[in-house]
Amino acid sequence: MATATAEKLAPPKAADLVTLALRLGDDALVLGQRYAEWVGHAPALELEMAVSNLALDLIGEAQLWLDLAGRLEGEGRDADKLAYLRDVLDFTNLLLVEQPNHDWAYTVLRHYLYSVYHRLLIEGLSRAPEEAFREIAAKVLPEVRYHVKFAHSWVLRLGDGTEESHRRLQAALDRIWRFTGEMFTDDELTARLEAAGFPPLASGLKAAWDEEVGRTLKDAGITPPQPRQMITGGRIGHHGEHLGHLLAELQFMQRAYPNREW
Repeated sequence: MATATAEKLAPPKAADLVTLALRLGDDALVLGQRYAEWVGHAPALELEMAVSNLALDLIGEAQLWLDLAGRLEGEGRDADKLAYLRDVLDFTNLLLVEQPNHDWAYTVLRHYLYSVYHRLLIEGLSRAPEEAFREIAAKVLPEVRYHVKFAHSWVLRLGDGTEESHRRLQAALDRIWRFTGEMFTDDELTARLEAAGFPPLASGLKAAWDEEVGRTLKDAGITPPQPRQMITGGRIGHHGEHLGHLLAELQFMQRAYPNREW
């Protein structure tokens, strides 16, 4: 007699896989665009090279996920169409990644907080039941791990640097913390995919994230903010004004000159 543990999991719905790929692609695309904004404005020449590479890594990852979303969707949309021809309300990225850069302390702290979550998520997806997700996860994982290392080093450098750098890093944490909860907010999509055999996609990542981030903040001498109401909504298209301005720059050429290729 077959046991309950031997029962085969029902395959995930195609629409759920499309949405997951869009979320992953939108996160990487928007954060990559934010990093691209530092080109020409970075604090030092070596950081000019670093932010360029970080932006390219993220935009390259976005292309992989958005192309996958387009293939799974089957409506003739590729990564370019999904990146350049959707409106703000159609984007599913976290609110965290769309926030303006402010200063260098804010930028690297945001990148660290997101990248630890990103690495945990990608590590899990490397064991996903869907081969296409496993392949992309395996391809981008080395870059994601480097992003954590890069951002971690800067958090420690600023936290243990001058009085000014420490103050700016603490101010950045106080300002950005309210957006971190969305990374770990379960919804019907994550519940269905996890029931279909996917690894944790939201709340199941929080304990490991809390431990790693908490240790880094302690080493940097930064005090975590008091618990507060988290701001969510990006996953369902409820964005602030910042994303609209970002997309206006990102999408200008394709909107002004439709279907041009170069």
